[in-house]
Amino acid sequence: MYADAVIEGGGVKAIGLVGAIYEAEQRGYKWKKLAGTSAGAMIAALLAAGYSAEELKEELMDLDYACFIEKKGLQKFLPLVGGAFNLWSKYGVFGGEYIEEWVREKLHAKGVVTFKDLKKPLYIIASDISGEDMLVLPNDISRYGIDPATLEVATAVRMSTSLPFFYRPVKLRYTENKQNMEHYIVDGGILSNFPVWIFDTEKNHQWPTFGFRLVTENYGKPQQVKGIFSLGMALIGTMMEAHDERHIKEMDYLRTILVPTLGVKTTEFNISQETRENLFQSGVNAATKFFTQWNFSQYIEQYHKKKRNPAVDVKSKKTP
Repeated sequence: MYADAVIEGGGVKAIGLVGAIYEAEQRGYKWKKLAGTSAGAMIAALLAAGYSAEELKEELMDLDYACFIEKKGLQKFLPLVGGAFNLWSKYGVFGGEYIEEWVREKLHAKGVVTFKDLKKPLYIIASDISGEDMLVLPNDISRYGIDPATLEVATAVRMSTSLPFFYRPVKLRYTENKQNMEHYIVDGGILSNFPVWIFDTEKNHQWPTFGFRLVTENYGKPQQVKGIFSLGMALIGTMMEAHDERHIKEMDYLRTILVPTLGVKTTEFNISQETRENLFQSGVNAATKFFTQWNFSQYIEQYHKKKRNPAVDVKSKKTP
């Protein structure tokens, strides 16, 4: 009952993903490798450090999400002016340090600091907007002269959760050909918010990869643009969803647990206790429904059939 897990980003909505993971663990699944983007990276990191989904539920139910948008300096007294100043001068309204420190504290409780301390292999997606490239951490951190084994897991999570304009990007400074270089790293979701492909190889499947993904009631409907704010949100939403949606094939949907978000917003940091419980249960229900239909042997048979006849694509309802 081993499986790999790939966990989508989604801010506070990720509580629902923990509910789905909880149900999988209750059915006896143990994780071999884990991957995630943004909030999914945070969950994957804690699972790789040895937390169970049940433990994560307790942590997320008690977490004060308002600390994720902690106001400092001018922003504390003049929120609009301070936020605008931060966006102009530091490229993000909020700092994001609390996320990193919270993750670091939870990892330390399990004896984990760097990637070499983890109990299971972990891969985190981030975006290098200076180099115009996607990073799969820890391996790709070597591009900047850093040993992947020494990269702090909390720092990698911070990189992956840097929602553009909302949180400040992480700056990486290094020397290349005697020149000082500076790269800005932001949320991995702008390039792949759901990297379900990451563990796929041409080798025979020994265990499945399960995708844990959020789905909203407006899934597939056009974004309404009525001003500069909604334009920005639509832009970020497109960056975080369109690429994955274009490349996810029918076989990926067969192994993906889709968790309804119940209308909860990504940055709804004032989320109530009742809503947290409902989101978690939404994940449990989604996973229960998934596992009543899941058959790994049938999936492998269909997978190899698709490989033999790749011209057949029964999934997409969209025009290629």
